[in-house]
Amino acid sequence: MNATTSDIVLSVRDLRIVLDPSGIEIDDDVSFAIHRGEVLGLVGESASGKTTAATSLLAYQRRGARIAGGHVDIEGADVLSASRMALRRIRGGTISYVPQDASAALNPALRIGDQLMEILNEHSRDSSRREREARLKEMMAEVLLPGDRSFLRRYPHQLSGGQQQRVAIAMALANRPKVIVLDEPTTALDVTTQAHVLETVRDLTRSYGVSALYVTHDLAVVACLADRIAVMYAGRLVEIGPKAELFVGAYHPYTRQLLAAIPDITGERALHGIPGYAPRPGQRVPGCAFTPRCSWRIAKCETDFPPYAGLDPDHQVRCWRWEEVKDHPLSVHAVSRAGAGEACPVEKKVVSAQSVVAFYQNKEVLHGVDADLCEHRCLALVGESGSGKTTLARCIAGLHQFRIDGTIELNGKALARESGGRTRDERQAIQYIFQSPYSSLNPRKTIRQLLAQPIDIFFKLDRDEREGRMVNALDQVALDASLLSRYPEQLSGGERQRVAIARALAVEPTVLICDEVTSWLDVSVQAAIIELLAKLQRDTGVSMLFVTHNLALIRSVAQEVAVMSEGSIVELGPVDAVLEDPQAEYTKRLLADTPALPPECRL
Repeated sequence: MNATTSDIVLSVRDLRIVLDPSGIEIDDDVSFAIHRGEVLGLVGESASGKTTAATSLLAYQRRGARIAGGHVDIEGADVLSASRMALRRIRGGTISYVPQDASAALNPALRIGDQLMEILNEHSRDSSRREREARLKEMMAEVLLPGDRSFLRRYPHQLSGGQQQRVAIAMALANRPKVIVLDEPTTALDVTTQAHVLETVRDLTRSYGVSALYVTHDLAVVACLADRIAVMYAGRLVEIGPKAELFVGAYHPYTRQLLAAIPDITGERALHGIPGYAPRPGQRVPGCAFTPRCSWRIAKCETDFPPYAGLDPDHQVRCWRWEEVKDHPLSVHAVSRAGAGEACPVEKKVVSAQSVVAFYQNKEVLHGVDADLCEHRCLALVGESGSGKTTLARCIAGLHQFRIDGTIELNGKALARESGGRTRDERQAIQYIFQSPYSSLNPRKTIRQLLAQPIDIFFKLDRDEREGRMVNALDQVALDASLLSRYPEQLSGGERQRVAIARALAVEPTVLICDEVTSWLDVSVQAAIIELLAKLQRDTGVSMLFVTHNLALIRSVAQEVAVMSEGSIVELGPVDAVLEDPQAEYTKRLLADTPALPPECRL
């Protein structure tokens, strides 16, 4: 796989990682190379083994996992066979790592300057203190952060998420490593901050010839950054090749389905999720693990994993039917925009927010916001982190804990500020789905208990009627009734979020508030959830308030969009009008910062 050229910096061969002590394979037969100054994107769903493979490049594994075989060579030196003392020099010096969550990786008890200086002291002992201090200021300038004393004396919690991530990148590049591993470093960031972080990574890798492995589930992100892409599924690489070739002519069915799940801000392609979910270690079939979800499968796929094949050594695939897949045209379906251009009649307003002012402690965070949600329609609230979109959503739901001025109406009737002051019917009418499906579901309760709780609050049903309502709610979100006896930890992230949606639907609400409900999910699961919400809107007529920082998603689910910045709505209108002809400068900047496939990579 193009492993013979002289400019290869990192070479991974036959890497195998297992669970210890069971020996169950997490990753197997992983091989790839990265050239000098090149960015290789490693993509795949959760449980595909991406992060496990990435951390192995530093000869590291999380507790319970073990590197059982293979080679990781950096310019001819095998990292996996290095001694403990040698590894201390290699990590942070030759190869460095940028974690997904910088806020958790930075020491909360140490000032930023001390943490940055610590890594310079460890790997630059031959330099003087003055030289290290000069290098520290240079590092801060490289990641576009202030290098003055007041900034360096801050603690991590005093920085924004984007600033924390830039500090983590500065630490990783402090000693000019040959290789940098970036593990989903923009997943938790809004699109504007993400765009700035990606630009920083791109500029620094090019300027200093650093080779990079960029781990992500978002193909739109790597389309902006990577030179080549490696696609991973269930612990094995299934396709690897140049970015442009994979986007317009992928050989593997899984790669094609990942491409179909990318949100398209242009509205030229419909969003399609991948049915089912990736198998976890110990649950994989002997052959190709994608077989249960693949429409191209044949009997051989279940028993034999295919070898690498392809027309070019630079573009390789592991699929028995890759030649047929290659010759099959990529299907493109336009996004449906039904009703996107219609105005909201006064008599059809379900929720109306009028001159809403909200405070957080003594600080005003919403400034006289006006917004209407119409019957059977979806209003998207978009903006950067801190723009006030979630605060507005929580005010409408009666969940904001601080002072609120102005009026919020439901079907023309003013609502109490807090949910506790609202009638049972009003609380039933507005249901809230939270951002994280991992923290919003009580891990000590079964799915049956989670669904039964709101049903018992709002309805008086006998046992059979309650069971029937729970089964119907699960059916609406495409889940089987057999899950009722399971606990949340036994479900995937996408399944958990579907349960959260089912819990809200079980009480037959008029309004569904979806607060960043896809931000924690893979693009494939995200696409499936967006498809589900759009279907629910059509089938049940429920009105939706869809809070997101991802503008690329809203064409598939919303008819109107309100763009928020610093506690105010700066632009409001039909989705097509706002996305195609934005009037506010802030909206234009958000659109420019949203990751999108470059023209040469579009289907």
